[in-house]
Amino acid sequence: MTSLAHERYCDEIALQVGQLRAVVTSGADLAVTVPTCPDWTLEQLVRHTGGALRWVELLVRTRAQENIPDEEIPLHGGPEAEGDADALDDWLAETGRMVVDTLREAGPDTGVWAWAGDLNSGFWARRMAHEITVHRADATLAAGLPYEVAPEVAADAIDEWLEILVWAQRVEGDKDAAELRSSGRRSIHLHATDDPAGVNAEWIIELAEDGLAWHRGHEKATVALRGTLTDVLLAFYRRLPLDSEELEILGDRELLEFWLEKTSFG
Repeated sequence: MTSLAHERYCDEIALQVGQLRAVVTSGADLAVTVPTCPDWTLEQLVRHTGGALRWVELLVRTRAQENIPDEEIPLHGGPEAEGDADALDDWLAETGRMVVDTLREAGPDTGVWAWAGDLNSGFWARRMAHEITVHRADATLAAGLPYEVAPEVAADAIDEWLEILVWAQRVEGDKDAAELRSSGRRSIHLHATDDPAGVNAEWIIELAEDGLAWHRGHEKATVALRGTLTDVLLAFYRRLPLDSEELEILGDRELLEFWLEKTSFG
């Protein structure tokens, strides 16, 4: 599928950083456990997200041809003071400016190391746009705040995740991805019932013996997951439980549960 324009990803990163900063400065308890990432507090989640942005900024700015370890990234872990919302906000603001400026300057085609897909700065602009989009959902859920995302960004986040899974099936040693292969053809239909902005927000995912395949469209499938585009995105990234009243599941629920079990990011 066609991804968004490079400048659109840069704009989205800037927007998402601003929205994440709003969570940090909302008065939310930074020590609260994040329900969707229970190993982290809200502050640890924010530090992780900002650290990922700083990592990418350094990769792209230096045109790195191999990975850069965390200890070589200035202020990767965030400000020294813990529990200080103002310090965390200032660090995140600087981080956002740095990565967006660097990605804009590089454009989409600058060669740089990446762990999947195209080895260029465009890969990282797209990846970071969706990294922060999903982690901002984690943060807003932890803080008890509402969550919204632009429909074209939500749809592209699902596209990107499916592309990563197709890539993972080709990587020797990725056991979970390999287990998605099926001796009998089975399929999953993701159906956004609102389809805001007419982004054709329906997906057919086919699990077959020769590997995973997917396309946008409306077809009968082994199981269907229905809800608004935002809720489908959150469920697909395991941020919204399948039992949520916002979702409707038609068909073989066990197949959908199996899919989610085997497609955990990282």
